[in-house]
Amino acid sequence: MPINQIAIGSHEELRHPGALKAALAEFISTLIFVFAGQGSGMAFNKLTDGVATPAGLISASVAHAFGLFVAVSVGANISGGHVNPAVTFGAFVGGNITLFRGILYIIAQLLGSTAACALLEFSTGGMVSIFSTF
Repeated sequence: MPINQIAIGSHEELRHPGALKAALAEFISTLIFVFAGQGSGMAFNKLTDGVATPAGLISASVAHAFGLFVAVSVGANISGGHVNPAVTFGAFVGGNITLFRGILYIIAQLLGSTAACALLEFSTGGMVSIFSTF
């Protein structure tokens, strides 16, 4: 890919209402995906006492798939529905978004996933995430 397709943009873009609306969409989309995916893993762990069964793994996979479907559907028309910093980086390298918009999206995605984990911890009464022990 030619390097001339990569767009840097302007710092003024960070204050543009369209970019802020798109960042909010990325925040909400990532929050939905992480809450659904991590919540299904926590529920599966609680119900089976940490024993992995094929049915449980399939149900957790289906929960992730539906969570991703809803998250992308929420943000697709506003921000592109990236939901993931790796997808945002790929869109930047491909020349589809500017560097400043990409940074804004990645910050929103990281904040959305953090908020989802905090919301899960609050809603489960402090239940520890299954991935926090690694």
